[in-house]
Amino acid sequence: MSTMMTRAHDLASEGLINLGNVHWNLSVPQLIEQAIIRHEAVLAANGAITAETGKRTGRSPKDKFIVRHGESANSIWWGNNQPISPEHFERLWNRATAYLQGRDIFVLDAWAGAHPDYRIPIRVVAELAWHALFAQQLFCRMSREEIAHAKPQWLVLAVPYFYADPERDGTRSEVAVILDFEMQRVLIAGTRYAGEIKKSIFTMLNYVLPARGVFPMHCSANTGADGRVALFFGLSGTGKTSLSADPERPLIGDDEHGWSDQGIFNFEGGCYAKCIRLSEEREPQIWHAIRFGAVCENVVLDPRTRIPDYDDDTLTENTRAAYPVENIPHAVLSGIGGQPAAIFLLTADAFGVMPPIALLTTEQAMYYFLSGYTAKLAGTEAGLSAEPEATFSTCFAAPFLPLPPTTYSRMMRERIERHQVRCFLVNTGWIGGPFGVGKRINIEYTRAMVRAAINGDLDQVERWTDPIFGLHVPVLCPGVPAEVLRPRDTWANPDDYDRQARELARRFIKNAERFPDADPGVHAAGPHL
Repeated sequence: MSTMMTRAHDLASEGLINLGNVHWNLSVPQLIEQAIIRHEAVLAANGAITAETGKRTGRSPKDKFIVRHGESANSIWWGNNQPISPEHFERLWNRATAYLQGRDIFVLDAWAGAHPDYRIPIRVVAELAWHALFAQQLFCRMSREEIAHAKPQWLVLAVPYFYADPERDGTRSEVAVILDFEMQRVLIAGTRYAGEIKKSIFTMLNYVLPARGVFPMHCSANTGADGRVALFFGLSGTGKTSLSADPERPLIGDDEHGWSDQGIFNFEGGCYAKCIRLSEEREPQIWHAIRFGAVCENVVLDPRTRIPDYDDDTLTENTRAAYPVENIPHAVLSGIGGQPAAIFLLTADAFGVMPPIALLTTEQAMYYFLSGYTAKLAGTEAGLSAEPEATFSTCFAAPFLPLPPTTYSRMMRERIERHQVRCFLVNTGWIGGPFGVGKRINIEYTRAMVRAAINGDLDQVERWTDPIFGLHVPVLCPGVPAEVLRPRDTWANPDDYDRQARELARRFIKNAERFPDADPGVHAAGPHL
């Protein structure tokens, strides 16, 4: 059977028949041409294309479901994931494939995961050319030979102009993001936000890889000349991409990684950076990475010059750019690194009370990893207000965790102890007061603290212990004013700081009730009132 006949048979077996033009694994220039010809996107002055995603300018977590059936039904963390019946999903899938009859589609074959021992072949079938380009730049690219023999294990069907019917389909709205672990399918309907494609595959990997001895992580990673890797955990907007884009340390990846017995490997082949208020001066690597082949979402362009205005939040605060990792100078193109030497848990503290950096015991690292405290920044998800919202996202990845959180925390602890990894809590949020009163910590101070931590400059420095949170905070750090290291000293009224600190501690204690099966020592490592 010829390759083309095999491909057609593969699509037909998924219900994709009577299609229009099927564009198989087009090159980057071809996809850009198609996106522009089809009026899906426009060309910016820097060579990137930019597309608008409509009213959904972020992920839609309340519209995400997992099909409840088969062996997976007994292992899913249903307290964190919405079930949908196999019958509802099958009917919705059939309606989506019927919708595509007579329409052009764009097919991409790629790898999820850079390591040859753990990568999973996936296929993305997209209604939009720019979605196929996004996926090509974000996932690990196959060689021509690999494409010719591709046998995908997972299929992602992205149909943004097909809308679910809640009454008929069992969904909450016209948007549906559904994973079926038994049939190895993903359906994304009713939303043009391309991040749903990326995060659906991340969710799949969070389910599949633990059984293969790989700890999946929502983190960025870079490495030094000595091969020692640093990991940066955090939710969107907390600094994973910015802090890992260090000209002195080659980038492995900016968002999703696996930790195996052999070391770290990137799940992706590209980066997905927030670019609101992006500047060449403060983030030169990301600025220059957004060029031909990059895909921007909701970035406003000057109507005449087509120059991006990264300060314009007219469409959303959650403006984004996707580009291949090779656009970052000196990136680790294999996507593979050694064992970590340092872990940073990033939080954007909207209360303004967490220290800018603290050294953590293993128990404290587990506590703050399970807590996943940060402030969700405007636009990252549909429905968020203009101000940051304090939130706890378990393992800094709750929307993408199909398994119970202690599955991941125990894998992390075992690796920290085995490899003697140093752990730090880093606040990239506010000092001098809460959001609206204080100000965001200078990113150059944060960079200086991270470098000092990686280099071991903080290991022997005198520390003070926070009386409420029990965190061990250095009194000095090269390149950082001493007062910044004591958040209470940056507030106009220390009594206001104390009230805010106690309020945040109460929230931590309340949140910790959600993981009763965590080790007692982990609970004891949290704040005390």
